[in-house]
Parts: sequence; structure tokens; C-alpha cells
Amino acid sequence: MKWKHFKKFYPAMLTLLVFYAPDASAQTDEDAIMMTKNNFCVGATYMHSSWDHYWEGTFKRNNQNIGTMSTQMIGLMGTYGVSKKFNVLINAPYVWTHVTAGTLHDQHGVQDLTLWLKWLAVEQNIGSGVLSVYALGGGSVPLTNYIADYLPLAIGLHSKTLSGRLMLDYQLGKFFTTLSGSYTWRDNIKIDRPSYYTTEMHFTNEVEMPNMTLFNVRAGYRSERWILEAVATKMTTIGGFDIRKNDMPFPSNKMNATMAGAHFKYNFKRVAGLSLTGGGSYTVAGRNVGQATSYDAGVFYILDFSCKKKKK
Repeated sequence: MKWKHFKKFYPAMLTLLVFYAPDASAQTDEDAIMMTKNNFCVGATYMHSSWDHYWEGTFKRNNQNIGTMSTQMIGLMGTYGVSKKFNVLINAPYVWTHVTAGTLHDQHGVQDLTLWLKWLAVEQNIGSGVLSVYALGGGSVPLTNYIADYLPLAIGLHSKTLSGRLMLDYQLGKFFTTLSGSYTWRDNIKIDRPSYYTTEMHFTNEVEMPNMTLFNVRAGYRSERWILEAVATKMTTIGGFDIRKNDMPFPSNKMNATMAGAHFKYNFKRVAGLSLTGGGSYTVAGRNVGQATSYDAGVFYILDFSCKKKKK
């Protein structure tokens, strides 16, 4: 069976290495892989990230009241092929946070439920390769009443989100390049205090959350057995403000980050449908985020729910 008719789920973990826990929604919505009709890929990914320096605005520093900040996450994920051109993706992570110094308490719990709809809109031969265009829409809702106003140890920002993404992929032989860009709208959140200060005083517990954009470039080798790729990601917050000197971060801070990394996926030959994934990334530049190093590993299996005719 040809590759383009046997594309499989690729759970490469995109890690937003900011002060809050990584948004586990950012995973399969950035790869140019589609699940076959009536196939369901399910599995789990473990992620670990840590940093001991961060950007307070544009000033890079450490903090003896934090020491080293680390985040761990186990994400349960699934992708179902409604058709070969339309997939549904779902994810729900459990997150732990920890600091090695100071008096801040660790946090843990279930974060947000994320749903993506992925449509292969165009697949066209261009020259010796294939150009594919994808359109995606998604959103997330908090699953628990975790505390958002406790950064950097909060497990998330507790904001409902809605995202749109456009993705272009060009494959020439077994080599490919994928470009994608998305815009995310974030709903306001409420915090457990009657007033707060940003760049001015606010006598309310409602926080207006800035929206954000995300651009991703990935390139590498893709075959039926292996995917090997280099990945670059740029996250930009539309609005927000800088952390004040020696202050804790706040949910509506401007959080910008540029990350570089690499990922792989291996489809086992002897066990059809079983795959192993892994990779890592590093935050090379940022604003009001930690300079984090992360790695991830995952195991996935494809269940075939298609009706197969019995051969006589």
C-alpha cells in the first residue's frame, strides 16, 4: 500500500515552554499526517521540561526563590479517521509542576480537554513532489478547577480557547517540508482575588487574556517506517505586559518564545499499528518565559474499525 494511502497518526509533542504547563493541544495539529478511514490511533506521551533561567521582560535572569522549575505531563491522545481527508483529534493531559527552592507549593492535576478537526483540503502533484493543504479548527476547555493565578507553578491558564490553523506540506520522494500558522482566541478568566495590578489597577477578579499566534516549520525524512524531522516554532502573544521587576508572572503577561528541536517516529514492522515516538526541544529566545529544555516519548497503537469483507 502506497504511503499517501497509509498515512498514520504522528504524536510529536509541541511543547510551549512558558511559565504555565505546556498546552498539550499543540501535538498532531501541526503534522501533515492523516489517519485512514475508520482507524483510531490511541496512546500516551510523557513529557518533561525544566529551566533555571527565564526572561523577565527582555532581561534574562535566575531566581533563588524558584531554583529549577520542572514540568511533567502524561497526555492521553486519540485520532480517529472519519474519512481519509477528515480526522478528529482529542487530548487530555495530567500535569505536575515542581520547584527546587523557595516555599512555593507544587501543583498537579488534569489540565484541559482539547479537540481538533483536521481536513485535507488539497492534494496536488507539483513537479516531482506532492503539495498538500490542510485546514484545521480546534478548541480547549479546562477539565478541573485548577488555580491559574499561581505562576510559574500553575498547571495551566484555565482559559477556554478557539484556534484556526492553515498548513502547507510538500513531499519530494521521502523528504518533506511543512509550514503552518495558527491564531488562538482566549477567553477571559476569573482569579481568586477581588483586584489586581498589571500596568494599572483593576478592581475586578476577571482577567482579559491576550490572544496568540503560533508559527511552525518542520522538515526531514518521511517513509512508511520512519519519520525524522527538525522543528522550529515561534509563539507570539498579541498584547499582554511584561513581568514587573522581582514580581511573580501573571496569566495575562506577554509570553513569547522561539523553540528549536527534533523528533522521530518509528512504526514497528512485526507489530502492525504499533509506533514509538520521541524528541526534544530548547527555548532559544523568549520574553516572560523560561529558557526550557524538554524531551518527550510516546507509544501509540492503531485500531482498525473498518468493515472487512471475508474472503471465500
